[in-house]
Amino acid sequence: MGITNNRRAALKKTIAGSLFLGAMPYFSFSKPIVKPLKMNQNFKHSVCRWTFNDLPLEALCKSIKSIGFNAIDLVGPEDWHILKEHGVESSMCNGAEISLEEGWNHTEFHDTLVKNYTTMIPKVAEAGYKNLICFSGNRKGMDDAEGLENSAKGLEKIMPLAQKHGIIIHMELLNSKVDHPDYMCDNTPWGVELCKRLASDNFRLLYDIYHMQVNEGNIIETIQENAVYFGHYHTAGVPGRNEIDDSQELNYPAIMKAIAATGFDGYVAQEFLPTNENKLASLQKAIAICEV
Repeated sequence: MGITNNRRAALKKTIAGSLFLGAMPYFSFSKPIVKPLKMNQNFKHSVCRWTFNDLPLEALCKSIKSIGFNAIDLVGPEDWHILKEHGVESSMCNGAEISLEEGWNHTEFHDTLVKNYTTMIPKVAEAGYKNLICFSGNRKGMDDAEGLENSAKGLEKIMPLAQKHGIIIHMELLNSKVDHPDYMCDNTPWGVELCKRLASDNFRLLYDIYHMQVNEGNIIETIQENAVYFGHYHTAGVPGRNEIDDSQELNYPAIMKAIAATGFDGYVAQEFLPTNENKLASLQKAIAICEV
C-alpha cells in the first residue's frame, strides 16, 4: 500500500477535507442506506475516526448513531466536546503519544512520554473514558530484547497513575511488513511478554486483526490463546485494508465468534478504508458482519 493508505496521510488531509466539505452539500455516502441494526450486545462496536476523515466529526457522530452504535476510536481531547454533544463515546483516546515511530522502546523518549501520559491520564478519566493508546516505536537498530526491557521500564512509571484513575493503556500491534516498517511491537509474543512484565490490569494490547494477519496470521488461535492480554480490537480487510466483506481473505464472522467466546466485552473498532461510493453503507455492512 502507498502512503495515502495510512493514518499519517489521512490525518494530514483532515483540514483540507473539512474545508472542502464545508463548501458543498453532503453526498449519498454520508447516509446509511438501510435501517438501524439490532445489536446482539456480545461486545461493543466502534469506528476509527481517521478512516472517515472526509466527514466532519459531527456528521460521523450522527451517522454512527443512525446505524446503531455510539463510539469512535482515536479522538483526542480537543474534540471530546463534540462527542459529548452527540452522546458518543471516545472508545480509544489518543493525544499522549509522540508518534508511531518514537515510542516507549527508546529511553530518550521516556521523559516526554511520561510527562504526556501523566497529563493525559487524568484528562481521560475526568472525561469519563477508559482507554488510551500507546506505541512501541521503531527498532532503529535496537534488538527486541532491549526494546522490551526499555518499554517495561518506561511504562511502569505511569502504571500507578493509570491504576489510580482506572485507565487502561493499550499498546497497538502493527505490521512491519507493509504499513509500518521497523515498528517493534509487530508480533503477539513480544506484546504479550510486555504485558507479563508489567503485570498490570491497566495495561493491555490493542490487537489489530488486519495488521496481525499481514505480519503473522493464525488469527483465531492467537485470540483464543492470548485473549486475557487483548483489551481492544481493530478490523480491516486483507489485502488492501478495505471492506471486511467476502472480497478479502479473512473470515470475520468466524473471528468475531472466537472473540465473543473468550468473554470479551470491550470494543471492536472498524478501521478499514471504504472503497464503495456509499462509505457509510460499507460501515453499516461491516457492523452487521461483526454481529454474531
